[in-house]
Amino acid sequence: MAKNLLIVESPAKAKTIEGYLGKDFLVKSSYGHIRDLVKGDMGIDISNNFTQTYEVPADKKQVVAELKKLAKDAEMVWLASDEDREGEAISWHLYETLGLKENKTKRIVFHEITKPAILKAIETPRTIDYNLVYAQQARRVLDRLVGFELSPVLWKKIKPSLSAGRVQSVAVRLIVDREREYNLFKTSAAYKITAQFNTSNARELVKAELPYRFETEVEAEQFLKDCISASFDISSLETKPAKRNPAAPFTTSTLQQEASRKLGFSVSRTMQVAQRLYESGKITYMRTDSVNLSETAIQAAANEIKSAWGEKYLHIRTYKTKSAGAQEAHEAIRPTYFNHHSVSGDSSEQRLYELIWKRAIASQMSEALFEKTTAHIHVSSRNEHLVAEGEVLKFDGFLKVYLESSDDEDHDEAENDNMLPPLSKGQQLSLKEMNATERFSRPPSRYTEASLVKKLEELGIGRPSTYAPTISTIQNRGYVIKEDRDGKQRSFTSILLVNGALKKQLKTEITGAEKAKLFPTDIGEVVNDFLVEHFKDIVNFNFTANVEKEFDEIAQGLQEWTKMLHSFYTPFHQEVENTLETADRANGERLLGIDPLSGKNVYAKIGKFGPLVQIGQNEDEEKPKYASLPKSQSVATITLEDALQQFKLPFQLEDYKEKEVSVGVGRFGPYVKWGEAFISIPKNEDPLSIDRDRAIEIINEKITADAPVAHYQNLPVTKGTGRFGPFIKWNDLFINVPKAYNFNNLSDKDIAELIGKKIEKEANRFIQQWPEQKIAIENGRWGPFIRFGKEMLKLKKNPVSNDKYTPEELADISLEEVKRLIIEQVPNAFDVKAKTSTKKKAPAKTATKKAVVKKK
Repeated sequence: MAKNLLIVESPAKAKTIEGYLGKDFLVKSSYGHIRDLVKGDMGIDISNNFTQTYEVPADKKQVVAELKKLAKDAEMVWLASDEDREGEAISWHLYETLGLKENKTKRIVFHEITKPAILKAIETPRTIDYNLVYAQQARRVLDRLVGFELSPVLWKKIKPSLSAGRVQSVAVRLIVDREREYNLFKTSAAYKITAQFNTSNARELVKAELPYRFETEVEAEQFLKDCISASFDISSLETKPAKRNPAAPFTTSTLQQEASRKLGFSVSRTMQVAQRLYESGKITYMRTDSVNLSETAIQAAANEIKSAWGEKYLHIRTYKTKSAGAQEAHEAIRPTYFNHHSVSGDSSEQRLYELIWKRAIASQMSEALFEKTTAHIHVSSRNEHLVAEGEVLKFDGFLKVYLESSDDEDHDEAENDNMLPPLSKGQQLSLKEMNATERFSRPPSRYTEASLVKKLEELGIGRPSTYAPTISTIQNRGYVIKEDRDGKQRSFTSILLVNGALKKQLKTEITGAEKAKLFPTDIGEVVNDFLVEHFKDIVNFNFTANVEKEFDEIAQGLQEWTKMLHSFYTPFHQEVENTLETADRANGERLLGIDPLSGKNVYAKIGKFGPLVQIGQNEDEEKPKYASLPKSQSVATITLEDALQQFKLPFQLEDYKEKEVSVGVGRFGPYVKWGEAFISIPKNEDPLSIDRDRAIEIINEKITADAPVAHYQNLPVTKGTGRFGPFIKWNDLFINVPKAYNFNNLSDKDIAELIGKKIEKEANRFIQQWPEQKIAIENGRWGPFIRFGKEMLKLKKNPVSNDKYTPEELADISLEEVKRLIIEQVPNAFDVKAKTSTKKKAPAKTATKKAVVKKK
């Protein structure tokens, strides 16, 4: 048995470190956190200074048991989780759960997984930093309090199954506010004047632009008319040097932004790939807000730059972090070895590593030098001057390696690399052509994941470890959707002056096309508006940023964590109580106008199954009429005309092959119904535009898609693509097709293999089944469990033996005994009246009462 047990979070990291240490060390992984706040209850005793109740989840019990045994046998236990607050908390949880002793425990941290860094950490151990633990606890407890108390309010006042979080709610507000800015924006048009001139050398071209725009077509056209017989000359010429400096090395935030722009990675994907690179020893720690590089790293980068490009490309720099709460003792994200220009691994790892390497190397390289020339061109018939600008690169410096990307989408305004030919003051130019083009003002850009991270960082909301989970959470909750949207065609006027004549054209362009942008959903807007009205602090940018500062103060030992939580919770809990008592239900209802046929009001709002439009109210003699909103519409923007169109659905078409055909919109979108079959209409296709011919096309496409591709045991096998990817269907079994198979060319052998594995899995899945009762005992990943409807319930100990049920006991267990086990966990499981009344009760009251009882 090894003398030393060293515990890290991940098996990948453990494997890397194990190679650096001798036989006296055994390196094991905790697989992340080994315990968390209990589920199903708040897990926080507010009246007892926010004391937490923790539990080891079922999937970690075996890990904990093994680590306990190894720790007991070891002479020294080394806790080597990450160096941030979350990592410190993991070390503390290990210390507590494994029952470690202070004299037999050492805490070590390192910023990179290299042999020198690991050995240096072992030479300089420390104890657990409880200030960091308290800061993590404060965040965890505060976020649990907000979620546990706020979510039931949303269930009662909006709809069931909603949830809210502190940082997530602010992120949703940013996206909602931006969407409304976008929708309220009034586009204005102006005319941009551009010109191309020839010098005495016909091959040389000078591109110029009028530095301001004309508001009307008349003014723009008059300018061109005045230029028909005008002469043009260089009235002034200015040439001056310019330079551009490299960007600082990556922080978590800037890495997420740049990987999004350059590689198209989502924020969560960036962090997953960076985690793998870090754990395999290829980059330094990837959760950091520091732009510092260590002296060792700077020297390694300098050696690489001198070796590859020479001394003139080297310019050593130190960067200062500007963000609030940054920890300067940490380093920026960089390669562990600068002489490794690339790494092995999948393409994602290779591309992200290359980006990190280039950014870090470029930060220590010389600035790029330019010569910028500005020429003012005099127009003999006007007072205005056209301006021609050009830039010549004199020394590439850091540009040899890396150029930072931008979020700026205004391509018309973007600077172009424009080289000017040799020019002199007073030089005559001949006009080749001049354009007056109608250009439109742009609304504020919707957020991408990258620009949202940038905004959150600017506001001081969240920290490096929170950006990725925040953005994933608001999408998973259905408050925000990331998608591409097609643009619309727009006409614009272009007037061309060439060869002394004007030519006016009406052209078209596509405007408003979006790529991977974040849009609020209808329910996201309703939840946001409710929180803004009733919980102003929770969605207040400054308040949320100040909470982050308080976490930083706790981490630095400047503030007592429970005192901070009391100051937050007391007014927050009062707001919860007041809202439950006084707030009206919210559904985002908008009055659109009056239905001309019935004379009743037309509304758009959120219903039980999503956004809808409604004619009439419940108080009317006749019941209201309802129609679902198509995905292309939203409660916030739909017009009366568009709303009334939805009531044309469903409509009947002529039968096809002796089966009825209709078109409608359901819970999962627009469809063509053929007999009893519902066939989805392709995305972005308007169901109101479907005629019989198009409906038949859709039906036949479905028939072709559903045609058997093979037979197995005399039963047909069909193929399809669903929410979780490609699948085959056989005998009512849906079987996912892994990437290892060629889905487009499945052989009979492949199909037999896939079906055989599925049959075997299904045979081993059920220990006992009672289908009529919707009850089963199944084998799960972590052992047997009870499935009751959609619920997965624990199998508690056998009351006779006071031990786990054996396989033999489960095979013989009666339905009555299983029902008893279900009732222990779901008391009203089989009481129809109780279940009905439970649905009507406000879950919020239950949650609030728990908190009050604990206070007493």
